[in-house]
Amino acid sequence: MEWLNLMKLVLINVFCVVRFASSARWSHSAMLNPDYKLLWSLGPGPQDITFELQVRTLGYVGFGFSKDGRMAGSDLIIGWVDQGQVHFQDRHVKDSPGSSIDREPEVDPSQDYRLLLGYENNTHTVLRFWRRLDTCDNHDIPITNDTMRVVWAYDKYEPVGGGVGPKSLPQHDTASRGSQSLYLVQRADQNAPSPEETARVWELRNPSVEPPALGETLYWCKVFRIPSLNRKHHLIRYEPLQGLTGSKGLQHVVLYECQDTPQVAKLADGPGRLCYEPNAPSLSCKTVVASWARGSEGFSFPPEAGYPLDPSSSRFYLMETHFITPTDGSNAALDGSGLRLYYTPELRRHDAGVLSIGMDPNWRHIIPPGQNRVVSSGHCVSQCTRQAFPHSGINMFAVVMKTHRIGKQVALKHIRNGVEQPPIASDDNVDADYQEYRKLGAPAKILPGDHLIAECTYNSSGRSAITLGGLTSREETCLVMGLYYPKQKTLAACHSLPSLPTVLHSLGIQELSPGSNPVRIAAPPELAGMTLESRLVSYDWDNQFQAFQDATVRGSFIPLCRTAQSTLLPGTDKDARYPYISKPYQRPQNDNCNYRRYSTEGGWPGGTPLVELDDNHIGGAARSKLPRSNSPSAEESLSLSRFNSANTNIFSLALLVIPTLLIWFNR
Repeated sequence: MEWLNLMKLVLINVFCVVRFASSARWSHSAMLNPDYKLLWSLGPGPQDITFELQVRTLGYVGFGFSKDGRMAGSDLIIGWVDQGQVHFQDRHVKDSPGSSIDREPEVDPSQDYRLLLGYENNTHTVLRFWRRLDTCDNHDIPITNDTMRVVWAYDKYEPVGGGVGPKSLPQHDTASRGSQSLYLVQRADQNAPSPEETARVWELRNPSVEPPALGETLYWCKVFRIPSLNRKHHLIRYEPLQGLTGSKGLQHVVLYECQDTPQVAKLADGPGRLCYEPNAPSLSCKTVVASWARGSEGFSFPPEAGYPLDPSSSRFYLMETHFITPTDGSNAALDGSGLRLYYTPELRRHDAGVLSIGMDPNWRHIIPPGQNRVVSSGHCVSQCTRQAFPHSGINMFAVVMKTHRIGKQVALKHIRNGVEQPPIASDDNVDADYQEYRKLGAPAKILPGDHLIAECTYNSSGRSAITLGGLTSREETCLVMGLYYPKQKTLAACHSLPSLPTVLHSLGIQELSPGSNPVRIAAPPELAGMTLESRLVSYDWDNQFQAFQDATVRGSFIPLCRTAQSTLLPGTDKDARYPYISKPYQRPQNDNCNYRRYSTEGGWPGGTPLVELDDNHIGGAARSKLPRSNSPSAEESLSLSRFNSANTNIFSLALLVIPTLLIWFNR
């Protein structure tokens, strides 16, 4: 009986691998540079992920993961094709301050990446492989819901002597390597609008703007007027638009919904302006509708919901573009970049809404300098959700988590009747330059009376002065934007701020001098006459940090529950404190590798199918070794030449089956 069950398991695994090897249908793709394309899908099993690399080189290719984007300490594969023979190795790079030879990737004792396919043609090398999300190998980095730092490299030469010995890998130049932050697991499938829906297109493009100096940053804001619509439509998808010179230099693009004010309407008729001009009036554009970052493919709304484009409520949208002029001398510009929106007159079942949760951008959000870990919490209190949410609650299906330069971790905590639920979303490896909407594995139900907490962790060890809350990148923020349905019209922003007594207590201040300008301290006596600004600058953060942290986390705060018109919900602005939690959430520890923590099984109706990409081929590459159907509707797959395909697949299946048999025989 055990033999029968074992053989069933083996056959199922073999079938899954053969299916992926013979016909790939990719859910996601990213151009890591103009010559390096990455494709991936979750599977073949629920704890597996499959990748394909398409690289313009006939030398070796490297790909892997790093905790911080550096090659040192990374987990990667090295592969190449030599006279029809595929070489493929699971390696790692030591994270130690040694010589260059110590930083050369070493072959892992445990080979946990499984080759499915490999070949080269006249221009490109292609490798397809899979691995477990968590391989249980301390040389491998687990693939989780966190922001993953992907590292990549390639060279025009192949390794010598089989590529195993020291100095066998040719040294690639800086233009042929890099890193990219990506969501690999919590990522929206790139569903094109269905044939049953009438999809219309609205393109939002930047004008010609003078780029800043080399290496300098530009934030450009342009207001767009909604297309001529006679009734509500649903936004169902958005994707990036490359500029006239490509996407180089673009960092992120964010689209905000605006209130209809004369200032906003005036900007809709012009080319735009710098987003953070000194003394410029603040625009009432706060709701994040779309968010694209480098490496993002865009976002598709779930089939049951669409974001309302309604001329009777919001006529204007502001697009903020973050651009950095490349230092390599390439011709990069903002011109023509932006977003392409797909919308339909055929309304879906639910209107989607956006709820902002976290710390209100304000100077009272204080981050001391020189600290490895500073925690800030922004609250959406139960009084606000009880007053705003429908009786059946809302369903949050995607989030974007925002910090600035020193943010390291973000979590959206969920409290119900004193019991802490599993976090709606969390990321222990955030990247300020990569913040886009991530799709949750299953929509999170939030009921009236639930308390939400956006908790952000910062590392200020590299700063010698305090950091205050605000909108610019030098300041800090702690916000989570959640897409949800059904849309309620009562609550748009659910924020909080430390109360003034909490801030003063955290700084050892008992009383301020009323009416003083600048603000001065009245008590205690040893601080009397000192300005509040001087106290912030001169405070002994090294010895008093823990007292400050305790006061700000557990002290009183002011809830700020705002409507779309920026008015406060009645009765919600009374001082509050951190909620009492009778049962804290405990992360489950179900097995040695925490496989279930990285589960990719979602709760979406009908599951999350793989989506075949229209450009599932090597763009512009000669395909002399590949058979190709003349029919444009035929499913296109990248298959290995006959000489190697059988050997490669047999080898892959052997790697899969042999360990399973050994486990059974040694049980």
